[in-house]
Amino acid sequence: MSTSNTLIVSNQISHLTPEIWSIVNRNLIRKAISEFTHELLLELELIGQKEGWEIYKLYTDIPEVVYYFNVKKRALDHLHVDHSSIIKMKNDQETQLDALDFILELKNTLGIPDDMLPTYMEEITSTLHGAAYKYKHQKFCANELVNANFQDIEKAMTEGHPCFVANNGRIGFNMPQYHHFAPETQTSFSLIWIAGHKTKADYHSTSVHTYDILIENELGKEMVQLFNQKLITLNLDPEDYIFMPVHPWQWDTKISTIFAQDIAQRYIVLLGKGNDQYAAQQSIRTLFNTTHPEKLYTKTALSILNMGFMRGLSPYYMGSTPVITDWISGVLEQDTLIQQTGFTMLGEIATVGYRNRYYETLGKTKAHNKMLSALWRESPFSMITKDQKLMTMAAFLHLDNHENSMVVELIKASSVSIEVWLENYLHAYLTPLLHCLFRYELVFMPHGENLIMVIENNIPVKAIMKDITEEIAVFDETIALPEKAKRLYVKADDDIKALAIFTDVFDCFFRFLSDILVTQGGYSETIFWKQVAQCVTSYQKTHPELSDKFQRIDLFAPEFKRCCLNRLQLLNTKHMLNLADPVDSLQFKGTLKNPIARYKMDTKNTKTNTSYATTK
Repeated sequence: MSTSNTLIVSNQISHLTPEIWSIVNRNLIRKAISEFTHELLLELELIGQKEGWEIYKLYTDIPEVVYYFNVKKRALDHLHVDHSSIIKMKNDQETQLDALDFILELKNTLGIPDDMLPTYMEEITSTLHGAAYKYKHQKFCANELVNANFQDIEKAMTEGHPCFVANNGRIGFNMPQYHHFAPETQTSFSLIWIAGHKTKADYHSTSVHTYDILIENELGKEMVQLFNQKLITLNLDPEDYIFMPVHPWQWDTKISTIFAQDIAQRYIVLLGKGNDQYAAQQSIRTLFNTTHPEKLYTKTALSILNMGFMRGLSPYYMGSTPVITDWISGVLEQDTLIQQTGFTMLGEIATVGYRNRYYETLGKTKAHNKMLSALWRESPFSMITKDQKLMTMAAFLHLDNHENSMVVELIKASSVSIEVWLENYLHAYLTPLLHCLFRYELVFMPHGENLIMVIENNIPVKAIMKDITEEIAVFDETIALPEKAKRLYVKADDDIKALAIFTDVFDCFFRFLSDILVTQGGYSETIFWKQVAQCVTSYQKTHPELSDKFQRIDLFAPEFKRCCLNRLQLLNTKHMLNLADPVDSLQFKGTLKNPIARYKMDTKNTKTNTSYATTK
């Protein structure tokens, strides 16, 4: 190996040092203790108290190995674990913390099937690797991120999904590919373009985005002409083909070999690279056009294993995606309250999908049938004014290397109180989710990475949903849906419907936001949840016509089912959820006390709170 190549390889692993590895292992064990205990997978023994902390002991499957740590308990059975207090004892001797050992020491307690354990451990290792890279290369501290641009914030996120312990797997990337395609590496790349024969490829779009117009907008007239000429040179008719973007990794690793027969028979023709550069977003297969930010996002199939799923895109779903976009757009645009809150979505306005007939016979849900599709999604830059900026809602949970909170710094920069800031945030985020649930029984997957917040004067003013068509459901079967959108119907009882708020909002986001505001901002946890209750109450008081639904889908119920995401992943880390029947796939264990239940009696006396901060 040449000196220059050795230097490149050495730089690629420069984040893998004893010091950094120790830090990220300690942080991941802290998260594992908190989340596995939250899901009732671990039982802790209280052994004492000290200076406001409770001291706990954790026994493992190995008698000679135990852990000690300090905890502060929050609502929703959340444990705020002091990471610096974690001690591992083996045969009464303190020993080094190691996240992989932690999993092995508790594999029986966690109930990980033997055939899934190696894959889960690989995801844990990959999560640690990514965390080490992010720690080493952190570009902005929390207060600097407040003034950073949309993409710098996107690339600076370190945590991934707040609930999942193994949340950054990306199994399939080798080291150079990780450095080229992971969002935190600050890189960009061109897309590969192919032509798919119309006997196997389809294009679908909303009415205003015809194929010719969209492709020309994406590629430019000259590139379209160049690609057409390539087909003509091969004695092929461009009218018989559909142009499709492909992630470079997907082409090199999957398409060029698994679809070799189609390439050989010229059902697939390699056209070349486009001119624009793209940056991977947190969701890694969603790509932002850095050359022209106003252009559409491109989302491609990417057959890596990440957080319990192979990240493909089904060509069979692509036909319904624009139909669903049109339907939801119609719902949101005609609704007065939705318009008042500014809540909107990034429409998935066009799709391409290619079918492989060999694998089709084995079942359309197989991963091999989700390798060659793409969709185009609207850019959020078309939805803001010059005085507004964008950031992922995941930023509200971001802590820098010094454990400083971005959301606390954002609130400081806003010059309003935490209470007023939260009122505005809840109005922009929670109120429209409540309305969609109660008015239409339409629910989203509104976790941090799926929301883009519009910020003005450092205050949230509206929320933009993304990943719409794959991650929504309609519970009300009396609502008329277009034929191609009927896959959105999900049969569920009222308790499950309420989990769209209880689990997806309260437990998977507010639980963590509240802890940060208490720990970093000195805010009251009680007041936080009271404000959430007031937001719900305010909405319900202004919509008495929905009172029957408020009773049936009771957000002030004393408790609700504990939905356990890690239990799902631990059972099958390769395919944790049946997307055709997601409700039946869920894992429940016990219940959680509802932190806003105590405010139910205040409903009649609570005045509607509309003191949202005005922006200049």
